[in-house]
Amino acid sequence: MQMDVEKVFHVNEGIGVFSYAKNSSLQKKTSDVVKHITTATVQQLFQTTTPKRVGIADLGCGSGPNSLSIIRDIVETVEGSSRNNLNPAPPEFQVYLNDLPTNDFNSIFKALPEFYREFRKERTGCGSPIFIGAYAGSFYGRLFPNNCLHFVHSSYSLHWLSRVPPGLFDEQGKSINQGNIYISKSSPPQVSRAYFKQFQEDFNAFLCSRSEEVVGGGRMVLILLGRGGQDHVDRGNSFFWELLSRSLAELVSKGEFEKEKLDYHLHFYAPSRDEIEDEVRKEGSFAVDRFEMFEIERYVNDGHSYETAIMENRVEEEMVKKEGSLGVDQVEMSETEIREDKDCLSYGRDVAMTVRATQESMICHHFGERILDDLFEIYGRIVDEEVAKEEIRPITFAVVLRKL
Repeated sequence: MQMDVEKVFHVNEGIGVFSYAKNSSLQKKTSDVVKHITTATVQQLFQTTTPKRVGIADLGCGSGPNSLSIIRDIVETVEGSSRNNLNPAPPEFQVYLNDLPTNDFNSIFKALPEFYREFRKERTGCGSPIFIGAYAGSFYGRLFPNNCLHFVHSSYSLHWLSRVPPGLFDEQGKSINQGNIYISKSSPPQVSRAYFKQFQEDFNAFLCSRSEEVVGGGRMVLILLGRGGQDHVDRGNSFFWELLSRSLAELVSKGEFEKEKLDYHLHFYAPSRDEIEDEVRKEGSFAVDRFEMFEIERYVNDGHSYETAIMENRVEEEMVKKEGSLGVDQVEMSETEIREDKDCLSYGRDVAMTVRATQESMICHHFGERILDDLFEIYGRIVDEEVAKEEIRPITFAVVLRKL
């Protein structure tokens, strides 16, 4: 069964226990880990001159605190570059926050007064004028006027496709990937081809749209989930979806819903490095300046379940210092950095809360709200059982593109 992703998909609203705002710490942690890439890219962009007005876009901004934190970092870096260039006046900033129309933009709007107060408090004199607006729509199409953007940031958004690939359904509208929500070992070859085709279509549309909006020499920093090799099925991002499929199957076995309802499919794709670079090359408007691949490690202390240190402790940027490296940087923390609160969530529970915050709208639309608590309780348990056997190593890419 197909659904309109643009009308249904959104991260969980508000600041409740299952909200994206409360369950996006992993995304924030990754942004912190790659902060040096973002700031270095901004510094390079404005190393010789700073325009009077700087256009910045955050695509797929979500509804939590992460977006404004990222904007603050970018603005402060531009201001530093401007001072180094001995510019007589600081630039103006036009900030475009983008997500789908279903996004909870109100949470961001409510945070803006405090953001502006802190922003002005930290600056003497007139400071840099900053204007922030929200722009609803899919980033797989045009969003902004021509040549208005100098810097584009997108974190954990581009692995979400514009739609569930239509190639997953036969002429009668029945799923060819029954029982799986993503590419798995039991999926027929047409499934991975359908996902790859949709990724090609979407990423090309993204690049074409940004090519009109980004000025010559402008930069984009894109952070997204990926895979380390050509095999679509690995013990990384795809494995987390395999475990969610198992969780749904367990609910079927308990009679929570009929097996025929297991025609739910993700609008997700974890591309390889080659697939991303090939699409950039084919579209032709951007060059790849930098491509990093990294993992954030899970930690077990004395055999106990994972605790939320990886989400709550500060990871020093020096841990990821392989400038221009194409290898895997493993971000590590000592046991002393892992907090000892006995009430901490398990790793599986943390994963379940993160996935629920992003997928609840789609799952609820397909299966109904009734299964949510049981589903994610089962999912958290299965994740913990699997990591006790062998690590799960999801890959994240950080890609810097320069407008030609």
